[in-house]
Amino acid sequence: MSTTIVAPIVLTILGIVFGAILAFASKIFAVEKDPREEAISEILPGANCGGCGYPGCGGFANAVVKGLAPVDACAPGGPGTAAKIGEIMGIEVEAGVRKVAQVMCSGGGHEKLRYEYVGLESCLAQSRVSSGPLQCSYGCLGGGDCVDACKFDAIHIIDGVAKVDEGKCVACNACVTACPKNIIRIIPRKSKKYAELPCSSHDKGPATRKACDNGCIGCNLCVKACPKEGAIKVENFLATINYEICIGCGMCSRACPRKLITIDGVVLPPKPKKEAPKADAAAKPAAKPAEAAPKAEAAPAAEAPKAEAPAAPAEAPKAEAPAAPAEAPKAEAPAAPAEEPKAE
Repeated sequence: MSTTIVAPIVLTILGIVFGAILAFASKIFAVEKDPREEAISEILPGANCGGCGYPGCGGFANAVVKGLAPVDACAPGGPGTAAKIGEIMGIEVEAGVRKVAQVMCSGGGHEKLRYEYVGLESCLAQSRVSSGPLQCSYGCLGGGDCVDACKFDAIHIIDGVAKVDEGKCVACNACVTACPKNIIRIIPRKSKKYAELPCSSHDKGPATRKACDNGCIGCNLCVKACPKEGAIKVENFLATINYEICIGCGMCSRACPRKLITIDGVVLPPKPKKEAPKADAAAKPAAKPAEAAPKAEAAPAAEAPKAEAPAAPAEAPKAEAPAAPAEAPKAEAPAAPAEEPKAE
């Protein structure tokens, strides 16, 4: 029998044998898959963003079933998906706090360059050339690595700086991982008004002023103005907001001399109300002595008539009788008889 016929026959027999072995092994070594894993995978949005910390939605579903991941770790799915996963797992899920990405740079130093960069439009490429062309080594380079990483079109480069669209952001953490400068973070939105302090610079005040038009200089004025202790603090020449305590009152924005802190994207104007109460308080004590003085003068005036009551009759004769006779002689009544002899 020729080899051209034997070879295919041998390969066919070997294929059948190995197929049977694999089929037998798959039954012996089969791993039962939890039906809850498939149910969770069907609920997930399928973005495979990795924001949960696991490789894709399948990896997250497997981790949830094994108890390694919380049911509300899927940021793109949101509270609705978390509630459905909780029903599958038999867990009651509390309503979570919405989170968004925050770019810790205002772009105030984007025009102050150390050198002119020519090359790939990538933050990673720019950062590898002497930490980037900006004088501020903490500033956003505007290369768009975070934009490319975001699968929800929630971040864009505006005026050379990355800006987050809060309406689209799902806090998937993709932009945080993609940024080579590590200036993007995920923050909770607990307060009704959103306070933002977009700066990452840890340089001292003079150095920050040279590198940026409105960077944080660690002056502590925002800390003094804040009514909630611990809501904002300065560490290593940089003020940071504790969103677990912050109530979004805006006092820090009004006090900031660098016009850096915003409330719902707006810098609030300073209020001169603190000085006005001090002026009123100073005027009130001055008014009290003024009111007391007339009272003190009125008291002696009231007592004076009592003491000089007998003097009234003494003055009365001086004003009445002597006045009438004094005017009578001036009229010169006897002048009439002096003229009568002249007429004769």
